[in-house]
Amino acid sequence: MADPVTLSGPRLRLRPWQAADRPAFAAMNADPEVMRHFPAPLDRGESDAFMDRIGAHFAEHGYGFWALERHAEPGLIGLCGLARIPWAEIPWSNAAVPPVEIGWRLAIPFQGQGYAEEAARIALAHGFGPLGLDEIVAFTLPGNTRSWGLMERLGMRRDGAFDHPRLPQGHPMRRHLLYRLRRPDWIEARLGG
Repeated sequence: MADPVTLSGPRLRLRPWQAADRPAFAAMNADPEVMRHFPAPLDRGESDAFMDRIGAHFAEHGYGFWALERHAEPGLIGLCGLARIPWAEIPWSNAAVPPVEIGWRLAIPFQGQGYAEEAARIALAHGFGPLGLDEIVAFTLPGNTRSWGLMERLGMRRDGAFDHPRLPQGHPMRRHLLYRLRRPDWIEARLGG
């Protein structure tokens, strides 16, 4: 498989990961405010293992969650990209198999500046363009209004809710909203339809 591509937008670059990103990535993943909509912050070992899984996904599929940085001031500010959902049991039956999700995570100083939306639009264009995906999904907690608000601004449509199969019964974060975006709808929106 070829090296991962670098994707660029007006302010941002989605690039392959570097070993030098590990400390900043670990600091972001350990921040309780960044991780407030996840079951728990990650310690350094868990963060490094997550970065290793991202690298393995790129090696297998040629895409994944890219490291996110600004053109004006290089340095890791978060992640954004696309990933195949690895769950053994997919909680929705009418999605493409295996479904591909879009996701993002930004360090606190870089939130609320439109970076997640710019990065997500770049990732969607790559997914529906060069990768030729038919559908991209996203999911989040009902209380994560900033995240599902972004999903809606991206043109994704809510398609019910599901219980996350990797969280136990009774876990307060088990229920997730599901969003979908199909390639024809993405194309129509880009054409102004």
